[in-house]
Amino acid sequence: MRLQLNKPADHTAVVGWPLATALDEWSIDGMQRVSGLHRHVVRMVEGRDTSYVVKELPDDLADREWRLLRELADAGLPTVEVVGVVTGRADGQDGLLITRHLDYSLPYRVLLSGRGLKIPYLGDRMLDALAGLLVRLHLTGFFWGDCSLSNTLFRRDAGALSAYIIDVETGEQHTELSDGQRALDLQIATENVAGGLLDLGAGGMLADGIDPVATALAIEETYERLWQELTGVDEFNATETYRVDQRLRRLHDLGFDAAELELVSTGEGDRLRLIPCVVEHGFHTQRLKALTGLDAEENQARRLLNDMSRFGAVLEQRNGKRLPDAVVAARWLGERFEAAIDAVPDDLAVKLVPAELFHQMLEHRWYLSERAGQDIGFPEAVAAYVRDVLPLAASEQVVRPGDTGLIPIID
Repeated sequence: MRLQLNKPADHTAVVGWPLATALDEWSIDGMQRVSGLHRHVVRMVEGRDTSYVVKELPDDLADREWRLLRELADAGLPTVEVVGVVTGRADGQDGLLITRHLDYSLPYRVLLSGRGLKIPYLGDRMLDALAGLLVRLHLTGFFWGDCSLSNTLFRRDAGALSAYIIDVETGEQHTELSDGQRALDLQIATENVAGGLLDLGAGGMLADGIDPVATALAIEETYERLWQELTGVDEFNATETYRVDQRLRRLHDLGFDAAELELVSTGEGDRLRLIPCVVEHGFHTQRLKALTGLDAEENQARRLLNDMSRFGAVLEQRNGKRLPDAVVAARWLGERFEAAIDAVPDDLAVKLVPAELFHQMLEHRWYLSERAGQDIGFPEAVAAYVRDVLPLAASEQVVRPGDTGLIPIID
């Protein structure tokens, strides 16, 4: 038997597991069944500090998925952290793939039960997240082959959702995908999502207001709109260079940045083509990380950066001069962000990631100000959020797929 571990010092507990035993015969502390449809035996192991997901599958598939997940992570794509792989077990047993549970992630069954987010926009938010994930994979030449809701996890992202790929058993990495490969992957995604939603509806687990077929078919429209924005070629008069800035702003709003823009003469002398090149995701996430060291999802980072800008404007008005971005970021981090997070008791702070907590504090301040008809101070809004809202929310650090009643609506 061979065990390969990624970052072994962080996952020493794995060595003590009964790795030579069939997974469905394990009986160790923290073992949980994972509900839903699976091709293979899957279990969750909840530890004191870290939770894991263990999947049993043939050696060649386990090795392949181990490699692909690491390649996707190295490329900066949203996926689960692969911990280890076990192959060569006795008596011809299948291998084991071990991944780290994605903390604060919400399975689609939890969200679509109607208990996760407000129903009027839930379907659209999940649809946007899944289509965006598929576009990001295709931009790097990755063919998923089995895009579905059950192979995806979702995280809250400042009123939206971010999607993470968790199963790449059928994936293929290419230098570049053809239009036919992209179309096939998109067709598979549409059919799988429709089937998953119809199954939930048949089991009485689908919230009212979600049309399975219409929701699935809308994936293609969302995908094509995003793909065109990220890869489409603009042609315009040479004097209309302001359109370069407009295109960049649209890319930034989508969370992408263009590392290079190519301006090519068309031969007519007065027209240019604008071709986005080397497009990368995470513009706001990377900027927030560079300024403050904070980790956040894309929409969360955008929200925090906007608050930082307003904070900087107040400092400028107070001091009579504009301060460097690094100075504003340092003061915002200590006086605004960390002060707000420190106001949350430890037992409540673990319910949501800090960036999402801060976003919801900002949302609560807006709500209180709207209701009062005047601006409510941020410290007062933070105190009200901690007192009135957060205690009613369930912890989302580890949410099992069957826990459909645990996630409350957070207004």
